Amino acid sequence: MLGFDRAPVRPPGGPGELLRGESAMGEGPRTRFDLWLAGICASRVFNGLVFMSYAAAIPLLQREWNMSGAQAGAISSGFQLGYAVSLVACSSLADRVSPKKVYLWSLFLAGVAALAFALLAGDFLSGLVLYTVVGLALGGTYTTGVMIIADQYSPSSRGMAVGCFIASTSCGYALSLLLSGLALPSGGYKLSFLLTCSGPLAGWALAFLTLRSTRVDGAGRQEGERFTREVLRNRRAMLLIWGYTFHNWELQGMWAWTPAFLAACLAAAGAAQLQAAGSGAQMTSLFHLMGLVSSFSMGALSDRMGRRTVMLAMAGLSTVCSFLFGWSIGLPLAVVLGLGGIYAFSSLGDSPVLSAALTESVKPSYLGSALGLRSLMGFGAGAVAPLVFGAILDWTNPGTKGSYETWGWAFSALGLGGVAAVWTI
Repeated sequence: MLGFDRAPVRPPGGPGELLRGESAMGEGPRTRFDLWLAGICASRVFNGLVFMSYAAAIPLLQREWNMSGAQAGAISSGFQLGYAVSLVACSSLADRVSPKKVYLWSLFLAGVAALAFALLAGDFLSGLVLYTVVGLALGGTYTTGVMIIADQYSPSSRGMAVGCFIASTSCGYALSLLLSGLALPSGGYKLSFLLTCSGPLAGWALAFLTLRSTRVDGAGRQEGERFTREVLRNRRAMLLIWGYTFHNWELQGMWAWTPAFLAACLAAAGAAQLQAAGSGAQMTSLFHLMGLVSSFSMGALSDRMGRRTVMLAMAGLSTVCSFLFGWSIGLPLAVVLGLGGIYAFSSLGDSPVLSAALTESVKPSYLGSALGLRSLMGFGAGAVAPLVFGAILDWTNPGTKGSYETWGWAFSALGLGGVAAVWTI
């Protein structure tokens, strides 16, 4: 059990110390939503467009690229695995150089890789390779963003600030699915990819303008500090890392396959394939908007009610939803959407809280390394989840490539991660 209730404000030299924490105007730590945070969040929205490019198009790509459920899941897994590996490298690098430099370079490279995927992917193999490269390029855009925000905000407002950052990710996902839902019926996956994969370069431009006068240096390490002691033997930090790992298994598997599940629900109700795929993507965008509200509100709430209370409530609720959601196919659409909205809210609600809590549990000099280990474990689990989900779909729906009727067992497998996450809290 984690055993902490409120966001602690630690003395100088302890975990969570804000070493620099001054605004661009030199006025001390930031404590509220301002234009600087708005710029970081807007950049994150555009960067988030590429994360759902592929998931929105799975119902079409399975037929056009002749893929099984396992192959379709493998492309999502390749992206997540590339993202996880890159997160570790970029997070560790950010402990030694400026997180700002890593963040901006990663955004730029992600923009180039995303456009390559949009223009060149045309079958399973090219899609797997190119989307994995996109994941590799994106690895320096998440934990470094959290580090930049932790550097700028005091612990008493950090849950709010990190919540806004993660909420903007959900906004990007929602906008991606909305654009995909409009583009798929009219221009197929090529148009959908082109629109959504243009986002990271726009995000880089916004981030460059926002951070141009912000100084964020590496924290530096003192003699005697070791990764083993500061992270691996830090019980509180390791429980948070394990909790994030199980959380990500559930979350990434759910996000990867929810557009296809909703398309299956619509197809079961008589919708045509293209219409079902487009409408499924659009409806999933509403779920990401729920995640936006959840990230912001739960991050801010944890500043007041305590990290553990919010994490336990969100993890418990999302676990219940994992065991119910897949069995809702065939029920009235209003029931499916209502349950999905609760699922989306709860599955993402603990994400900013887990991130804020880790920044308060590890010394700044090892925060990047801790976030890197968390990313390796969390996104490693998130990489495996879509593949396992697709394999379970194939196993429980034999001989029905791309036309699945039984989804409950696959979603229930995600719920096992939720059970484990509750246990760590």
